[in-house]
This record gives sequence, C-alpha cells and structure tokens, in this order.
Amino acid sequence: MKKERVVLFDGTCNFCDKSVQFIIKRDPVGHFSYASLQSDVGQELREKHKIPEDVDSMVLIEGDKAYTKSTAALHIAKKLDGLWHLAFLFIIVPKPIRDRAYDYVAENRFKWFGKKTEEEACRLPPRNIRERFLA
Repeated sequence: MKKERVVLFDGTCNFCDKSVQFIIKRDPVGHFSYASLQSDVGQELREKHKIPEDVDSMVLIEGDKAYTKSTAALHIAKKLDGLWHLAFLFIIVPKPIRDRAYDYVAENRFKWFGKKTEEEACRLPPRNIRERFLA
C-alpha cells in the first residue's frame, strides 16, 4: 500500500526525533509514513519534489505537493488526534510571519535539544511502528 503522506525529518536532530514521536503518538490510524532526509528514500523524494538542499527540517509530502516549515507542521497537525487539528487554524497567519517563528526554532534546535550520534540516529522504532518508516 502506497502512503500518500510522508513526513521527512532530519535524522540527526533530537528535536525532529521528538517531533516524529509526538506525531506517531497522536496518529494511531497511521496517516503518515516517515523517512529521514538523509536516507535514500528521503533523497529520492527531495529530488522528485524539488525540495532545496538547504531545507533540513521537517517536510510533508502529501500526494503531489510538498510542504515545508510552518505549512508542513500545520498540515501534519490537521491529521492528529485530539485538539491538535485546531492548530491548522494558524494557516490564516501570513506565511512569512509563521515561517519566521518556525525558522527561529529550527536555527536553535541543535543548541537547545542536541544532535544524535550515528548510533542513536540508526535506532529502530518499536515493531508496531516500524512499518510506517520507509527507510
């Protein structure tokens, strides 16, 4: 079965890892599959959707569209259980303003949350979640 929604994430970033775990916990039906930007699948999707090399944070690929920065985060939130889908209302905030806040967190994520070692970046998810990871 081909997944229509793929979350690409920085596999070396602790904050990105925690974000993926956050999404998984609130996505029990499995709307999303996942691949790190550094993986072969991530690189193929990056090329296919013309995602610039300087994009190193979360990306959502939904069908033929690729969303980055705050737009990706809001489209992901729209599919999450609980009240998280209400975050999508922030889509009305102009993108430059949303992305400025997103960029601030992205620029400081390694300083605040650290970076994974190679061994940590290769850690396998639990068996029941593993099938959602493309690479």
